[in-house]
Amino acid sequence: MGQVAWKGLFLSFFDYKTEKYVIAKNKKVGILFRIVQLSILAYLVGWVFVVKKGYQDTDTSIQSSVITKLKGVAYTNTTELGPRLWDVVDYVIPPQGENVFFVVTNLIVTPNQRQEKCRESFGITDAVCSKNTDCPEGEPVIAGNGVKTGRCLKSGAVNTTGMCEIFAWCPLEKRQKPKIPVLGKAENFTVYIKNSIRFPKFNFSKANILNTEDDSFLKTCRYSKENHYCPIFHLGKIVSWSGNNFQELAMEGGVIGIQIEWDCNLDRDASECHPQYSFTRLDNKFTEKSVSSGYNFRYAKYYRDANGTDYRTLIKAYGIRFDIMVNGKAGKFNIIPTIINIGSGLALMGVGAFICDLVLLYFIKKSNFYRDKKFEEVK
Repeated sequence: MGQVAWKGLFLSFFDYKTEKYVIAKNKKVGILFRIVQLSILAYLVGWVFVVKKGYQDTDTSIQSSVITKLKGVAYTNTTELGPRLWDVVDYVIPPQGENVFFVVTNLIVTPNQRQEKCRESFGITDAVCSKNTDCPEGEPVIAGNGVKTGRCLKSGAVNTTGMCEIFAWCPLEKRQKPKIPVLGKAENFTVYIKNSIRFPKFNFSKANILNTEDDSFLKTCRYSKENHYCPIFHLGKIVSWSGNNFQELAMEGGVIGIQIEWDCNLDRDASECHPQYSFTRLDNKFTEKSVSSGYNFRYAKYYRDANGTDYRTLIKAYGIRFDIMVNGKAGKFNIIPTIINIGSGLALMGVGAFICDLVLLYFIKKSNFYRDKKFEEVK
């Protein structure tokens, strides 16, 4: 008996087994099956191949370089500096622009500062005193401008509080900003943004400048949405495209992002690979009363008088920082992703049969009848 069983098991190895198909004459389930199939087919053709270009191999590791140059002059006449002409050397920081550059639009100037003794600014908590012992000599003032000298300077009355005397760059920095931006005319300045990109997988390179031999092209063109191969931009328009007013932004400063997007379909001609620009404000837009609003920093210009004593002009610069960000991807036909996506789509077609089986066997009135026809018990 055991030999017979083993022999039967061995012979069954060479049996061919085929599926048993049951044709259900049920129009509702049949319509559901075709709807599911058509939905999957529409997803495969419309989304995977047309929208997402699933037949292409893609490269998102874009290599990019950005060079910027600003042009423009402005004339000011202030009490601290007198008549002065500003050019790119004065208002652009750093002078060699890359993907980040800063344009000065407003400033507070404190001229002729020398290292000597003077009263600390009012409002500095650590410098408030009522007697000399409150100002230990040599101790730096927290959030202040210098080190204490050991003296408490009072304005008059004996019992009033005063401010510590400090050794610092005196006179101390002015705190009141101009009522209008000193370099508000920077709105009319222009910036040249040269962007070169490369997709290493496809060895494809391109720049955002029109390929022309006309020397006057860069001198006369200005960027617009219709002329996206002109790399000359008005600063005022960049700010307005980001949804802001240049003169308001120039008072306190801010950060503007310039996004350059390259979406290249290399199955088409290279001339159809265009740069797309978008502009947005990156810093949080606070209210005018906020102490955190704007963008500013300090720098100084140093001099030496005839006696060999150093002095400086302190400048607190407000302005707009422009951040240039480059992203992109390139795609080109490749048989491997095409086969993979077609295979995935065909596999999804089986979902229709699975859903209809569930409906046929469990969710309709004659489910027991169809279940008996589909499954055959052998005892």
